Amino acid sequence: MHIVLQIIGWALVVPLVLGLGKAGLWKLTSPIEALAAAGLAWTKEIPAFLVRLIALLEILGVAGIILAPAADQFVGFKWAAIWGVLAAAGLALTMVVAAIMHIVRGEFKYTWKSNLSLFAYAAVLTGVLAALPSVA
Repeated sequence: MHIVLQIIGWALVVPLVLGLGKAGLWKLTSPIEALAAAGLAWTKEIPAFLVRLIALLEILGVAGIILAPAADQFVGFKWAAIWGVLAAAGLALTMVVAAIMHIVRGEFKYTWKSNLSLFAYAAVLTGVLAALPSVA
């Protein structure tokens, strides 16, 4: 059962890395004007440092769901396992806040698929990582 949870966990990491990792890197490195022109109009309405902070949190969350389980499973650092759980939970919370923001702005009809799917991946990953023996 342990190996099955590990495989499921790593399979859930892939869409999160591709979705949130790419989005975070894009928001961190692109000019605000380019982000707004690409459809992220909200980036012009909040301070630039908040856009960069959101991007940094996404990147740190993605790093956490990769590095913490890897440190636990491949290097044997059992203390790192909880950090993977916390990173996955943080990404799920990020998607809840993103969904609320899009609902308030009237954009949820355009973003609901990505918001809900990334939330689901992060929420399930949180449960899977928490169920692994290193954390329990």
